[in-house]
Amino acid sequence: MSILKTDELKKYYGTGENQVRALDGVSFQVEKGEFVSVVGTSGSGKSTLLHMLGGLDRPTSGMVSIDGQDLSELKDDALCIFRRRKIGFVFQNYNLVPSLNVYENIVLPVQLDGRVPDEAFLKTIVDTLGISEKLNSLPNNLSGGQQQRVAIARALVSKPAIILADEPTGNLDSRTSQDVLGLLKISSNKFAQTIVMITHDEEIAQLADRIVRIEDGKILARE
Repeated sequence: MSILKTDELKKYYGTGENQVRALDGVSFQVEKGEFVSVVGTSGSGKSTLLHMLGGLDRPTSGMVSIDGQDLSELKDDALCIFRRRKIGFVFQNYNLVPSLNVYENIVLPVQLDGRVPDEAFLKTIVDTLGISEKLNSLPNNLSGGQQQRVAIARALVSKPAIILADEPTGNLDSRTSQDVLGLLKISSNKFAQTIVMITHDEEIAQLADRIVRIEDGKILARE
């Protein structure tokens, strides 16, 4: 079952000779439970693609469907709710709220949606990620690797249809990067979670089930 589909996805900036084709007809799909890496150099279009997949920006043309919902059919307010419920994000800069402790950061998306966190599921997540002893700590008292684990827990706790990870190890040293990516892989398997990870790092990309390469806004190959 395909959780994510794109069809002839395009994102153009400017017009005429100054036009930039950040995405130029991207079509691919991701099956439920897959861990997919999208690999490309700087300027290849991979970050633009992630923004389109996450409903953070609107394409010039083409279609993005997540869990059977065409994102173009949703108005801004409905799209915001859909993102909160169906898409988990893991960013390079963690994006944790500094005034909230680890527990509060993890459950924030669920509470913003007016729901009560599944405490048993949350405990399984934090135990798996090795941060159960840090729930009362503030983000600035954590290492980079620990902060990224919190970000992964926050993405998982709402049980989204898909997690989008944008260079999730970009601010970590190589050893910590391997640890965090290993935990992301374990989370994918243990919770049957679908993950699409954007990266420029070939070694990190190899941890995924499948690699999709993008260059000049076009999909080059699938491995």
